[in-house]
Amino acid sequence: MGHISLRGLGVAIVTPFLPNKEIDYEALCNLVEHIINGKADYIVVLGTTGETPTLSPEERKQVRDTVRNAVAGRVPLVLGIGGNCTWSLVNEIKETDLTGFSAILSVTPFYNKPSQEGLYQHFAAVANASPVPVVLYNVPGRTGTNISAATTLRLANEFDNIIAIKEASGNFKQIEEIINGKPERFQVISGDDALTYPLITLGAEGVISVVGNAYPQEFGDMVRLCLNGNFKEALPIHYSFTKLYDELFVDGNPAGVKALLHKMGMIHNELRLPLVATTIE
Repeated sequence: MGHISLRGLGVAIVTPFLPNKEIDYEALCNLVEHIINGKADYIVVLGTTGETPTLSPEERKQVRDTVRNAVAGRVPLVLGIGGNCTWSLVNEIKETDLTGFSAILSVTPFYNKPSQEGLYQHFAAVANASPVPVVLYNVPGRTGTNISAATTLRLANEFDNIIAIKEASGNFKQIEEIINGKPERFQVISGDDALTYPLITLGAEGVISVVGNAYPQEFGDMVRLCLNGNFKEALPIHYSFTKLYDELFVDGNPAGVKALLHKMGMIHNELRLPLVATTIE
C-alpha cells in the first residue's frame, strides 16, 4: 500500500444535474478539467458535496467511473464511502472497484449515535476491510456524533492505513489536541473552508474544500502560501473569501456552490430533494 499524501487542496466535487434531475455527465467531466487546471492537489468523489445520499448505487458507480476516467491518473482520487451499518459498509468496501483511488474518506456513523468505543470498533473494521488507506471524516453538525481527539489518536496509532482525518467539528481545542498528539505520518485536514487559514497555522496540512469547485486556483494559492509559511501573503486571500463563505453556506451545502457554478456558466442550478436550489447575488 503506497503512501499517499493529502497535503494541499482537495476538492469535494459536486454532482451536476440536468433540469430533469438526471446526472449531467458532460458537466461533471468539464468540472474535473476546471479543478485540475486550477492546480488542485486531489479530488474527493461522492462526498457530502456530491449529494451522495440522493444517488442510486448504479449512479454512484457511474459517477465514480466517469471521474476516474476523466482524471486519468493526473491527480490522486479519494472516494467517499461511509455508512451507519458497519457490516454493510465493510461489504461495500470489499465489493467496490477501488482501482485508481488512492484512499477512501469515511464519515462517522450518523443517526445511530455510537459511543467512542463504537466509533473505534467501526473504524477498526473499516481499516481492516479497506485495500486502500482510510481518511476519517468528523462532521458532528451533520452526523450527530463527534469522534473525540482520544479516539482519533487511538485509531491513528493502531492502524497504519488510517492516514488522516478530515476535521469539520469547528472545535479548535479538539483539533489542536489531535495535531499535538498524532503520529508523524498522520495528517489533519480542514473540513471547513472558512477555518482553513487558522487551522493551517496550528498544523493542519490542507483542506477538503467546497469553494474549490469554483475557485481551485485562488483557494489553492491561499492554501499553498499558508503551507509554505507565507501567512501574511495568504491573509488577504483568506479575507477575500470571507463574504463568499457566508453566501455559500446560508442555504446549506452544496446549494451555495452549485448556485455559484451556475452563475459561472458551468452547471445547471439543480439539486435533488430534500435539497433545493438557492441563488447567489
